[in-house]
Amino acid sequence: MRLLVVLAHPDPASFNAAIAATAVESLRGLGHEVLFSDLYTSGFDAILGRQEIAEQAELPPVIEDHCRDLERAEGIVIVHPNWWGMPPAIMKGWIDRVFRPGRAYRFLEGDGGEGVPQGLLPARTAVVYNTSNTPAARELEAFGDPLERLWRDCVFGLCAELEFHRRMFGVICLSSHQQREAWLAQVAGDMGRLFPTE
Repeated sequence: MRLLVVLAHPDPASFNAAIAATAVESLRGLGHEVLFSDLYTSGFDAILGRQEIAEQAELPPVIEDHCRDLERAEGIVIVHPNWWGMPPAIMKGWIDRVFRPGRAYRFLEGDGGEGVPQGLLPARTAVVYNTSNTPAARELEAFGDPLERLWRDCVFGLCAELEFHRRMFGVICLSSHQQREAWLAQVAGDMGRLFPTE
């Protein structure tokens, strides 16, 4: 199985990086082909310029590569922190530039863009891992769960017919080494359960 893992965190020593590394290692250990993208390390440019907006626009080679990886992925794993109820800007820019019309979704004939698009991505499973320094109960009571809505409904819900899973790990700033090891074991377990070898 060909799987895409995308990480967005500026610190290569972060727990987010450890989550991504665990996912990649676990998936490769299961015999899967893994396409890994660390957006910060690669210096991904998050700015969508007007020359890229049109569906038939000629894309910079790096964006074409990202689009192709997304189109080829049979499963997707996303890793990023919860910053103000949103992903880091670099991740939002990745969505803007890579989840393109005609590649990730399309509008049906006669629809000028006001309707609900048809998803084009082949992925059948998507997993999103987030980290937070807000206790889960307060997060839900005060803010709801904006990242769940973003990824489940606004991104994957419009671009693929898939099984969606998400975990929020926290409170990160108060977590012990033992707690983090237990969380990473959950990630490894998720990979084996959600992306089994055939």
